[in-house]
Amino acid sequence: MTKSTRPTSPPVIGLIGSIGAGKSTVAQMLADAGCVVSDSDALARESFHDPAVRDQIIKWWGASLLDSQGKVDRSRIAEIVFPPVNPSAAQRLAADQERKRLEGLVHPWIHARRRVLFAQAAAKAKAFVIDAPLLLESNIQGECDALLMVDAPLSLRLERVRTSRGWVSDELIRRENSQMPLDLKRKVAHHIVNNDETIDSLRAQVAQILSIILDSQPHHC
Repeated sequence: MTKSTRPTSPPVIGLIGSIGAGKSTVAQMLADAGCVVSDSDALARESFHDPAVRDQIIKWWGASLLDSQGKVDRSRIAEIVFPPVNPSAAQRLAADQERKRLEGLVHPWIHARRRVLFAQAAAKAKAFVIDAPLLLESNIQGECDALLMVDAPLSLRLERVRTSRGWVSDELIRRENSQMPLDLKRKVAHHIVNNDETIDSLRAQVAQILSIILDSQPHHC
């Protein structure tokens, strides 16, 4: 009997990390290597165009959440679901409650589309990648065979989000305060890539870790 080198199913890699560390860059590298990536941020943006999601948001928070074109303004939602940098207990509790309510609406929408994407690509994908900012907070890690963390120093991350998103440092800090602490993410990660040098260095790290993950998957005859 000839042995096949194809795994019984593509492994699922959960992509975690700090804001501004470069998860999107790593996700693109994995896609270039033959993986199929589910981008939860992109799906979240798409969900706001769904009339059912849009109508529920208006019902909760009013039409002031819409921009001049009648589309959901994500920056206005962020003001509601993320507490300020130094919040009072009441402010933190209120933001947490509103964020969980939003996640309860949007996350099932995202999960359903991710399942369809992965099912359609199962025959050709080298691996599946879940790129989700709240992967651990949403308990999606149970769907993953490996957790890959992208890390970088705070000073470098601040510089990146200022350049790419126009954020001030307070914006990064208040969003990161709503996520699992980075030290805990590092502890649960199976693999860590450090995005603090050249793009070639990052690419080499990603290629090595992907090879390790693929080699560790069970195969069938």
